[in-house]
Amino acid sequence: TISASSCGSSGINAEYGVDRGKRSLETICLLFAFKVKYPENVFLLRGNHECASINRIYGFYDECKRRYNIKIWKTFTDVFNCLPLAALVESTIFCMHGGLSPDLLNPRDLNKVERPLDIPNKGVLCDLLWSDPDPDIVGFGDNDRGVSFTFGTNEVSKFLKRNNLSLIVRAHQVVEDGYQFFCKRKMVTLFSAPNYCGEFDNAAATLTVSKDLVCSFHIYKPKPVAIVPPSDGKKKK
Repeated sequence: TISASSCGSSGINAEYGVDRGKRSLETICLLFAFKVKYPENVFLLRGNHECASINRIYGFYDECKRRYNIKIWKTFTDVFNCLPLAALVESTIFCMHGGLSPDLLNPRDLNKVERPLDIPNKGVLCDLLWSDPDPDIVGFGDNDRGVSFTFGTNEVSKFLKRNNLSLIVRAHQVVEDGYQFFCKRKMVTLFSAPNYCGEFDNAAATLTVSKDLVCSFHIYKPKPVAIVPPSDGKKKK
């Protein structure tokens, strides 16, 4: 999930959503609460796990069922199906969870998409949530995830030039420093969850865009991971 807030400047956070922690319910409810309280300042974009076929498998369904009931999971699914898939900040920064699509020429074409909707297994809507950049290819290629595509730097440059945009902000991949540039800083992967899933020692980052469109990052260092020494089999008294 990518969320953006606006109050003089714009702050962009990425990868806060469901399935990726023990308290998905608290996380998503807090985001929804911010949206309700600040409807003109907080904007939530759909991620690939805000989809019933995915979070049914990766934990959110089980959390809802264990702590409440299946009905509440279905209610969240109805809300997820209404979330927008992409956004433009000041008509120059294009934001989405995943990446580009060979079938998307103009981001404003997404205004024609009718919601609520479920995410199909292929096509523009799928690619916006699932595709990944790859510095080693030209054009679009196969994705090791088994869904959508990868895309090269030439596709980023073409898309920005064709639509008079300056930057693409996306999430979808853990990056060690919380953010990682691609295509000579024309695209940035932003990851706002430190110590991802308790299994990584990655930092997190948020992106701030000032009124004059200057971008800056705030880094959140990971907590040190405790190393438990192997037991010698002896009990301490």
